Amino acid sequence: MDRRSLIKNAGIAGIAGVLAAGVAPAVHAQAAVRWRLASSFPKSLDTIFGSAEKLSQTVKALSGGKFEISVHPAGELMPAFGVVDALQSDTIDMAETAAYYFTGKDPIFAFSCAVPFGLTTLQMNAWKDHGNGRKLLDAFFEKYNFKTASAGNTTTQMGGWYRKEIKTVADLKGLKMRLGGGVFGEAMAKLGVVAQNMPAGDVYQALEKGTLDAVEFVGPYDDEKLGFNKVAPFYYYPGWWEGSADLEFFINIKKYNALSPENKAILDAATRVAAADMTSKYQVLNPIALKKLVANKTQLKPFPKELMDAGFKASMEVFAEHEAKSPEFKKIHQDMRAFQRDQILWNRFSEYPFNQYMASVKI
Repeated sequence: MDRRSLIKNAGIAGIAGVLAAGVAPAVHAQAAVRWRLASSFPKSLDTIFGSAEKLSQTVKALSGGKFEISVHPAGELMPAFGVVDALQSDTIDMAETAAYYFTGKDPIFAFSCAVPFGLTTLQMNAWKDHGNGRKLLDAFFEKYNFKTASAGNTTTQMGGWYRKEIKTVADLKGLKMRLGGGVFGEAMAKLGVVAQNMPAGDVYQALEKGTLDAVEFVGPYDDEKLGFNKVAPFYYYPGWWEGSADLEFFINIKKYNALSPENKAILDAATRVAAADMTSKYQVLNPIALKKLVANKTQLKPFPKELMDAGFKASMEVFAEHEAKSPEFKKIHQDMRAFQRDQILWNRFSEYPFNQYMASVKI
């Protein structure tokens, strides 16, 4: 097996060992590569932005410093929502973002991050890696000059912060709410919500001033860091619009294709290290933050079933409307739902009864 095959076939944990065992000199002999990554997130979100930093650290370590990626928070190189245009114009090499921020370009973007009543974290990973998900989505993203890799998943999100209690669907009418983007905003509009998409860093002030009545972002750890509990007392669950949310690295196709096989393997491995790191962090940090929020008088409440049912109905209407207009949207949506049906069937006999039982006993 030649050295390139060794790199390509090495596992994440094994790549460093392969380099140390003798492939490293070949990598070191290559010309230095310097990339720039623009994030749609501020440094203060150490979970999400931290994934980009983890990527950079891993690439540098595996390449012996010959491949480096500088990481830039939202606003440093460009606005948070300017990264796709920058990739198209070859201004940057990579971005870290949430695909559903760009549904104004095409609603298909949402499938790469989250859609209402969509996939869980494990299901999303499986659909993208071993189903048709990433293949279908990357074929669509070619027109925007990038390919994707997961940067980590937030897991199932919370339903957001509200300045007033939400008891019925009627309480949503006229509500000005910051939403992450995507078809979720269209579904909420059917329920009377005035949807607004804005970067995370701008939300607190808008909520404090009353420009916003509600905000959904991620979950307890990030939400507490952003201080939403200080200006909105009601915290609802679950975030039915994000059964999981897959944050992603958007990688400039031209720049990726120009990399050596060794550097491609290093970058591919580093994205997986970063994605696993982010997802695990959320699992550790969210329960700790949730207990702290409740101790500080946050009023934790479930969405009424009436509202969940209304949200499901509205969401399915939105999907049908987009399917009628776009064969490509329909193809991806139907593929995801077929995959989801099999996953739900399996979960009925695996994770769901196990988790339900464990939630009923004292440990």
